[in-house]
Amino acid sequence: MRDSIFNRLRIDTFVTLLTDGDTGIPDVTAQSSLWRDAWRRLARNRAAVTGLGILCVLGIVALATPWIAPHGYDDQDILMGATPPSGEHWFGTDQLGRDLFTRVLYGGRISLMVGLAATAVSLVVGVLYGTIAGFSGGRVDSAMMRIVDILYALPFTIFVIILMVFVGRNIVLLFVAIGAVEWLTMARIVRGQVMSLRQKEFIEACYVLGLRRRRIILRHLIPNALGPIIVYTTLTIPNVMLLEAFLSFLGLGVQAPMSSWGVLINEGVETMEEYPWLLIFPSIALSVTLFALNFLGDGLRDALDPRVSED
Repeated sequence: MRDSIFNRLRIDTFVTLLTDGDTGIPDVTAQSSLWRDAWRRLARNRAAVTGLGILCVLGIVALATPWIAPHGYDDQDILMGATPPSGEHWFGTDQLGRDLFTRVLYGGRISLMVGLAATAVSLVVGVLYGTIAGFSGGRVDSAMMRIVDILYALPFTIFVIILMVFVGRNIVLLFVAIGAVEWLTMARIVRGQVMSLRQKEFIEACYVLGLRRRRIILRHLIPNALGPIIVYTTLTIPNVMLLEAFLSFLGLGVQAPMSSWGVLINEGVETMEEYPWLLIFPSIALSVTLFALNFLGDGLRDALDPRVSED
């Protein structure tokens, strides 16, 4: 009985030491998480914060375009024709008398929608494909990555033209065509991360516990590879938007009556000597968006880098 009382006193003394603020023992619960540290580093990056703010404003404007557009999308005045910027038409008008500011707003909705939707397709396909390949290893990994190499060798423009010949031109096809190309790089990045993670102790512990492969992939591998995935996603969106602009410039992208920044730039190039504002304003809108996305991507890369330490 004396021993039990002595042991109880030792335990009480140990608990008292742990709860004492002057012992020098660090409070684990008070320590910030890795994600919180990453957000703190991102907040100190002015370029990334500025890019994030610009993207938030663009997103709000895109959602509110039907209510804030000063003119109707189809409103035109052929007799007025193309006019330079003025108090009534901030960005001027095109050859059909349509307000360019309104067309830039609606074109931004299409460009952002294509960028986000096609990136989402490449994200889902690339993450799942790369995770399965990296986790399986061996012949399965080799076969899956050879398929990726073959798809890399296919010319993208010819691939899109073939799809349009057999399926037809529509906005959904544009999502599929761009997403079918952009997921390849995502798959390679995720595969490399998974091959490194599967050698870690916590994955071996999952095997010991008898967890299923599906749960290991969805609950342990993918969440621990989110850092590089988030960074590359922010860098994929501008690539997708550039691809959409390139296809629309060639006449293979968004079709009338819809319009995007790529379509507006194409129309502006044809008349840039007579009506330069038709090219300047859509180009500025696209350039600002791409810069903002790249600044945010660079900031996230630095913030999520585990080798970056607190100053």
